[in-house]
Amino acid sequence: MTLAAAATQAYDQLAQELDQGVYAAGTRLPGERELSARLGVSRVTLRAALAALEDEGRLTRSAQRGWFVPANVVGEPPSTLQSFTEMARARGLRPTARVLRQEVRPATLSEADTLRVAPTSPVIQIDRLRGLDGRPVCFDVVVVAEERAPQLADAPLDDASLYETLRERCGIAIHRSAYSVMAATADASMARLLDTVVGAAVLIGEEVAYSTDGTPILLGTNTYRGDAYRFQADLFRRA
Repeated sequence: MTLAAAATQAYDQLAQELDQGVYAAGTRLPGERELSARLGVSRVTLRAALAALEDEGRLTRSAQRGWFVPANVVGEPPSTLQSFTEMARARGLRPTARVLRQEVRPATLSEADTLRVAPTSPVIQIDRLRGLDGRPVCFDVVVVAEERAPQLADAPLDDASLYETLRERCGIAIHRSAYSVMAATADASMARLLDTVVGAAVLIGEEVAYSTDGTPILLGTNTYRGDAYRFQADLFRRA
């Protein structure tokens, strides 16, 4: 069998396994030695097949860590406010949420100023690890003035939409969000939460969400894996 024919055969088998979900989005393939032995080809031939799949965007390569299936990259449509849950469902993905902290505490001066409440007023802080199809992609910290949504203090928020919970339990509809994004890198704690490596790229979104009457309802800090989230916006020039 020629090198080209062997590479095509290896390509076809790997492509079929990717189609069948043998390797889930965001996961690393076995090492080249293991793959070449299983497929019965040389590593040179294997690399030709892997390179072809990389050219098609079906695999990505890390010089230090090997070959990966690209993670599902999500993001809100430009100029459209969606909750994490709505964004995931629109793409046919299963949103997950695990509550790590849910408690009432005094507001900091900055939080009180932004939420337009008195200093040290009670606020509810909710920390959750958000995922898509079971894979962690975002660490979400939300702070809400207790006087506006006291039901959140003990609401069941595992695998729940916060926007839906606010609407159904508190009668509050989120109308708009002032949102900013900055790039950063994961420290040891964040790397463990997001199942990535220390120093990996993350995107940090800071938001203030408002109700229809302009009342600030929540402050949010969302830390996304950099390979799993894309921020989009429509920009216009002044006339």
